[in-house]
Amino acid sequence: MAVNVLFQPPVVRRERHFRGFDPLEREFSDEELRQRYRFGRETIGYLSDLMRGDLERGTNKETALSVEQQVMIALRFYGSGSHLQVVGDTMGFDKSTVSRVIDRVTDSLVAMKDDFISWPDNQRKNVIRAGFYEKAGFPNVVGCIDGTHIRITGPSIDEPAFVNRKAHDSHVFRTSAIGQHLENGYRGIGQGVLLGDSGYPCRQFLLTPYRQPAAGRGQARFNRRHCSTRSTIERTFGIWKKRFHILGSEIQNETNDKAESSIAFACVFCTILPS
Repeated sequence: MAVNVLFQPPVVRRERHFRGFDPLEREFSDEELRQRYRFGRETIGYLSDLMRGDLERGTNKETALSVEQQVMIALRFYGSGSHLQVVGDTMGFDKSTVSRVIDRVTDSLVAMKDDFISWPDNQRKNVIRAGFYEKAGFPNVVGCIDGTHIRITGPSIDEPAFVNRKAHDSHVFRTSAIGQHLENGYRGIGQGVLLGDSGYPCRQFLLTPYRQPAAGRGQARFNRRHCSTRSTIERTFGIWKKRFHILGSEIQNETNDKAESSIAFACVFCTILPS
């Protein structure tokens, strides 16, 4: 047995091609790009320009992937929900390269979150109010809230904190930055109101439906318009998960921070490019 091991012919390893291929250089139509990467050439170009400074910094110019290649690797991963190995095999890169690129692109976009996700100013609130009022005739609404569940690989540390339905939506909202901002700094109805379902407590800044509408048409009509207006957030979650299949399957990341970054990436992306 030892002789056989010592004199086995050398293993011929397949050459690994680092650069893979650049889909933008191939003659893919915009529709073909959307089928493969969920987004067209214009969106890919916009994201590439947005993150170019981060993704070009500190790379070896002789062997580095283009910014567009890096963005498309990340979009393929998030849009398809495929494993790293599958993304790498599809695009001609090894798994470790795909992992590093996804981390870089994710970190770059998430670092911009405060530039794109913020509580609206008065001018923006007026636009939002008008949009919600046009939808169902519910006045003074500046936003809707709800929760959705996203599967992640069970973390090795503090797993109970991530178990499904262990944290009520109202607790999540109350401990969030926006929840604390409104709880401590809300200055009256002129700032607008949020709509939430019956899982949330009714507050001056957060209106929920009547649990048992009184006889007559007033409270029932309030509930109907409330439901019609608030359905916006439910449809948004549906669009969000359809656009990023990873959110509807399972996020398989080594750490909780990476799972959170993946979710934040999708949030920032959909805020920048809502349609």
